[in-house]
Amino acid sequence: MKILLIGEYSNLHNSLKQGLQENGHTVTLLGSGDGFKNYDVDILIKSSLFEKKILKIIAKIIDKLTGISLNEFEIFIKSIFKLNNLKGFDIVQLINERGFRTSPFMEKILLKHIFRNNKKVFLLACGVDFTSVSYSYERKFKYSILTPYFEDNSLKSEYKQTLKYLSSSYSKLSEYVKKNVVGIISSDLDYHLPYVGTEKYLGMIPNPVNIDKLKKTIVKKRDKIYILHAINSKNKIKKGNRFFNDSLSIIEKKYYKKIKIIRTIDKPYLEHLKNVKDCDIIMDQVYAYDQGYNALEAMALGKVVFTGAEDKWLELYNLKEDSVAINALPNVSKIVEKLSWLIENPIHLENISKNARKFIMKHHDYKNIALKYISSWEK
Repeated sequence: MKILLIGEYSNLHNSLKQGLQENGHTVTLLGSGDGFKNYDVDILIKSSLFEKKILKIIAKIIDKLTGISLNEFEIFIKSIFKLNNLKGFDIVQLINERGFRTSPFMEKILLKHIFRNNKKVFLLACGVDFTSVSYSYERKFKYSILTPYFEDNSLKSEYKQTLKYLSSSYSKLSEYVKKNVVGIISSDLDYHLPYVGTEKYLGMIPNPVNIDKLKKTIVKKRDKIYILHAINSKNKIKKGNRFFNDSLSIIEKKYYKKIKIIRTIDKPYLEHLKNVKDCDIIMDQVYAYDQGYNALEAMALGKVVFTGAEDKWLELYNLKEDSVAINALPNVSKIVEKLSWLIENPIHLENISKNARKFIMKHHDYKNIALKYISSWEK
């Protein structure tokens, strides 16, 4: 089949592309590279003009005063010129309702072309959208990326880009996409739960991870345990990074002879991956039920990851607590307790490391996951 994947901001679509290619399909990936992460894509469409220093300032001022994003407009214009390359595909998958990352009005214009000129279009429920934000806003999760906002309304400005999905324009975009796609697939529990019962929902397919590229790394024997806390500055509040910061400050004083903490901010994907390989424990995110993509890749490398590993996830995969990942709760004392347990009992690090790799091989093998996508697409 000839397949077009639209959007990339976690390496999910890249890994799916590789799995599909291994199964004999022709795949094209369109995306922006997602800013500093700089992911590989076949068709690159990103805002570059308004990333220049003076124009960036002007764009921010106009956005603040009028709500008009010049960055989105630039992406829209560049996408228009690429439309001839975006037709005649057997399958198109949107990584999100805003696969092109423009405004709802411009997104509809681009999607209209996609729906008209390709055989089947599917939506991947991945990243924030009207459905997932609404579910979180109604407090149906015991905690979510909106929890910091609920606890402190002064963070409203920090949540501008998330709360906008509740507006009528994004609600209408959501309706338009759902009406025109053949089916909807979710990538993990945090997106699956909001979509249960939605028309055209085909269920959850776990994230694909390229286990051939990401092999378990053997760290040279050393006298300290290395802990990585990699921060995405735009999402640090939603990821619960403050709990990791506070926990690591306590741990650093308590075990300064036994640990080394590596802190990074906004590193490109390949550099981040190198840092992951060099560490033993990874601090990923707090407000999640399931693992995000960064956590899965770290687990594939045999790392012990503090991430989403809630009861519903344990039940889904028939796992015991702390067997393949550590459930990172929004509670400093709990995180300190788990870190202390690992530092004082290195055998647990070794066991979880082995189990994490086995888990990814069993449930997230990119070739097998690609086959699951093909099966859903062909139904």
